[in-house]
Amino acid sequence: MKIEVWSQTARGDRIQIGYSVAKTGMSQFWAHCPLHSSQFSIQANFNGSLGPVRLCRSTILIGVVCTVTDRNRRQFLSDNFSALGTFGVTAALTGLGQRVVHGEQPSHSSGLRPTSDETTGLPLLRLPEGFQYRSFGWTGDIMGDGTPTPAAHDGMGVIASDGDVLTLCRNHEISDDGRSIAFKSGHAYDSRAQAGCTELRFDSAKGEWLDSRVVFSGTSRNCAGGVTPWGTWLTAEETVLGPLDADHYKEDKVRTFEKTHGWVFEVGHTDDDGNPVPLKDMGRFVHEAVAIDRNSGIVYLTEDRSTSGFYRFLPNTPGKLADGGRLEMAEIVGQSDLRGGFQDGAEFDVRWHLIDDPTLAHSPESLKNVSKEGEVGDELGCFKQGQAKGGSAFSRLEGCWFGNGVVYFDATSGGAAKAGQIWQFDPKQQTLKLLFESPSKPTLNMPDNLCVSPQGGLVLCEDNDYGANEYPQRAFTLSQDGKLKLLAENNVQLHGEKNGFRGDYRTKEWAGATFSPDGKWLFINLQSPGITCAITGPWKDAFA
Repeated sequence: MKIEVWSQTARGDRIQIGYSVAKTGMSQFWAHCPLHSSQFSIQANFNGSLGPVRLCRSTILIGVVCTVTDRNRRQFLSDNFSALGTFGVTAALTGLGQRVVHGEQPSHSSGLRPTSDETTGLPLLRLPEGFQYRSFGWTGDIMGDGTPTPAAHDGMGVIASDGDVLTLCRNHEISDDGRSIAFKSGHAYDSRAQAGCTELRFDSAKGEWLDSRVVFSGTSRNCAGGVTPWGTWLTAEETVLGPLDADHYKEDKVRTFEKTHGWVFEVGHTDDDGNPVPLKDMGRFVHEAVAIDRNSGIVYLTEDRSTSGFYRFLPNTPGKLADGGRLEMAEIVGQSDLRGGFQDGAEFDVRWHLIDDPTLAHSPESLKNVSKEGEVGDELGCFKQGQAKGGSAFSRLEGCWFGNGVVYFDATSGGAAKAGQIWQFDPKQQTLKLLFESPSKPTLNMPDNLCVSPQGGLVLCEDNDYGANEYPQRAFTLSQDGKLKLLAENNVQLHGEKNGFRGDYRTKEWAGATFSPDGKWLFINLQSPGITCAITGPWKDAFA
C-alpha cells in the first residue's frame, strides 16, 4: 500500500510532498504542506486501486495514520529527491561496471575549460561548455548576522523550499579548539569547539545567493550528515576527542574542549534552556554520513576509518530521534572483512548486532595501553563491540544516500586497488550488493560524496590520492546507462584577490554536493579555502 500527499498551488502546479509505503498495520510518514497552496490531497493506492480519502489534519485510512503538518511556508522537498524521481542508481552503477569489464574507459578527456565565476570573475572551476556558476560564502565573508563565514566547508543539503527560495544547511569541518563560532540566536554546545553549521538561502529562479547565518555552534570536525524527511539537518562529528585529549591528527596537541565529541546532532534540537543536545543513542564514533529510510524511519550511518562499520539506528519513535533508540552494526554473513576485492554484483545476506554501549568511544583493551597524559584509545569503542558479535569491517565508509527503497554508500578506499567501492543495502531483503568496485585509480579514484540528480544521473566526487597530488580534484557525472564523464575540476589558484587567500588549492577536495529539487542547480563546496558554488548548465548533455 502506498500513501501519497500532493499539494496543488494557486497556479495549478501539482507537487508531490510526501509518501509512505507500508505492508500492513500502521505507518506514519512525513509531509510538509506550504501555506500558500490552494488545496491539499491525499491519495491511497491499495495494490493498484485508488481508495477514497477524506482530508483532515489527521486522517485514518484503513489502519494507516497520515499526518499533515504546516511548517510556516517552508515546504520540504528534498530527502535527496527519493520522492521526486525514479532514477535507476543501481542500473547506472551496474552499467558502469559492465562497461569497464568490456574495456571501455571512463571519459577523462578534458573538454573542460577555465570558467569565470559570475561573482568574483575568477576562473575557479574548469567546466564543460555552456556551464556557469556563482560562488558565495567564502571563508571570512561577513554573513547576514554579522559573523565571519567559518572555514572548512563540508557536508551540505537542501532542507527547505519556500517558492523559489531554497534553504541549505552547510557543515564546517574545523578540528581546532578555541572560541566557538559566534551564535547570536542560540547557544554553543561546547564553547571551546570551533566547528558548526551555517544556513544559506538561494533564489533558484533568479540564480542569486541571498544571505547566510550561523545556525549551530560548538562542535568538532562536522564532516557530513544528512537531511531528514521532516526537513532538518543532521550534522555528524568525525572525531571522538574530549576534554584534555591529545589530537593525533594534529601532532598530539592537547585539546581544551569542555565536552565530549563524536556525536550526531539534529540542528535546531535543544533542551529547555536552548542548549544543543547530542543524540547519544546514535553512537559515539568517527561519524561520516547519515541517511534515513523514509518508509521505516530507520537511520543508517557510516564510519570513516580504515576499519569501519555500517550501522543502523532504530528510533523508539520514528521521526523523533531525541526519544532515543538502539544502535546496531551490520554483519555481512560469511564476510568478516569487506575491504578487499570482490566481483561487481556480489551479494550477501545481512544481519544486525546490538551495540550495548553506544557512548563508548574507545575499546577497553586500547585504554590499557594509554601511558601518558592526554593520550587516547583506538576510537573503536562501537566498532569493536559490533565486531565481537560478528560485525563486518569496511574501509572508510563515507557518502550515504537513501532512495528507491534502498541505501547506497561508498567505501572510499575499499577494493583490491584501494580505489573505492559503491554498495547497495536493501532493507526489505536484508541483503548487501556490490554495485561497482573501481579496478584502478585512473578509472575512478576514491569516490567520496555521492549525489543524485532528480532529473536523472549521479555526481561522484573523488577524494583522490595521487601520491604527489599532481592532479586537480575532480567530479564526474554518471548517466543512467553507466557512462562516467568528467564534469568539473578544481582550478582554484589565488594571489590575494579574495579575502587575502594565496596559494594553489587545486588538490583540495570537493564536498557537500547536492541538487536543487528541480535538478537545475548543483550546490557544491570547495573545502579549502572554503567556497560554496551554485552550478547550472545543460545537464542533459552532462548526463548523456
